[in-house]
Amino acid sequence: MSKRDHRHRQPGHPQQTTDSYGQASKQTMQGDADGSWVPREAVGILLVSGDPYLQEEAKRIVAAAGGSLRMAVDVMEAVHGWDNADVVLVGSDIRELPPRRRAPTVLLGKASEGDELWRLAASLGAERVAVLPEAAAWLAEHLSMAGSPDPGGTVMGIIGGSGGAGATTTAIWLAQAAAGHGIGTVLIDGDRWGGGLELAVTADEIPGLRWPDFTGTRGSIDPSQFRDSLPVAGGFAYLSWPGTREPVDVPAAGAVAAVVDAARRSFELILVDIGRSGEGLGTLAWDCDRIMVLTRAHLKSAVAAARVLNELPPIDAGLLVRGSSTTSVDAPLIAESLGLPLLGVVPEIRGVAPGTELGRLLELGRRKPVSRFAGSVLELNGAIQ
Repeated sequence: MSKRDHRHRQPGHPQQTTDSYGQASKQTMQGDADGSWVPREAVGILLVSGDPYLQEEAKRIVAAAGGSLRMAVDVMEAVHGWDNADVVLVGSDIRELPPRRRAPTVLLGKASEGDELWRLAASLGAERVAVLPEAAAWLAEHLSMAGSPDPGGTVMGIIGGSGGAGATTTAIWLAQAAAGHGIGTVLIDGDRWGGGLELAVTADEIPGLRWPDFTGTRGSIDPSQFRDSLPVAGGFAYLSWPGTREPVDVPAAGAVAAVVDAARRSFELILVDIGRSGEGLGTLAWDCDRIMVLTRAHLKSAVAAARVLNELPPIDAGLLVRGSSTTSVDAPLIAESLGLPLLGVVPEIRGVAPGTELGRLLELGRRKPVSRFAGSVLELNGAIQ
């Protein structure tokens, strides 16, 4: 996939949670080759900020994470040690980066700054955003894990360039194909207005947690507990919004971040059906390592996809095109006009609409054209060899 700019991720328990920073400091131990436990070398953390509140919060959080903190009040003071730090934290009072230095790991800000934080993060190329004090517990754990050689699974998002493009169907087929290749896979429903991804996955009522069950989550989620709590169909786990008419509780941004981090530590591949709402674009899109934009092979849909592309964080992105017998625009031409690599053309399969209504998409996903398409996309994304 092409590199549009810098990679991004973002924050990261169902029942077992913590509100304290101290819990995360336990992560500063790692296993030696002989199975014994030895202290991990303290992670070197650089904070660039002249904001007294962000400085004090960073001191407390880094102490809980067992890291070593160095502070600089501005870019000029930070420049010489910037690239030697394991983690670079930048406060929202910093508006420019030093030349030829890597992007910040985390942008620190305050809840009162609102959407401006996300715009600043995009302009700076920050990998993640931590809104304090709400994200303090997540940040402590994130920093404590920064020295770990295992970054966890790959988070791959998919978003429709226009309504009805078929992103949910495609996401289900990709999850099914990945599971068929023996990859530990979870599919996350990122659109609470979409009616519940579970209704398209299966007609059966499968026990397991849904999004509202994470409303009270604070701190991190135990990966094994998270994995075992989810429903499974087609060989993959999934986390869906309930497919019911009743009002549901909506987890806060910190809980959503905790879920994604738990998924990353529980599965090899995390597929996120981002949805086209502001919620998905403002949170889950920033958790992704890569994003696939799906458009129909028509001019209007391609124009809409271009607008969606402008709202995405600057991470690796590629294009999927849904063709048809009446296609009027060539898929490679669409990809060229959007400046994205073409990853594949979604096959037209008869019966998708009723299959979605009846929860039978997994049956359609076993057809050879779908299997070939999904396998090729996963291979191009590096998910399978």
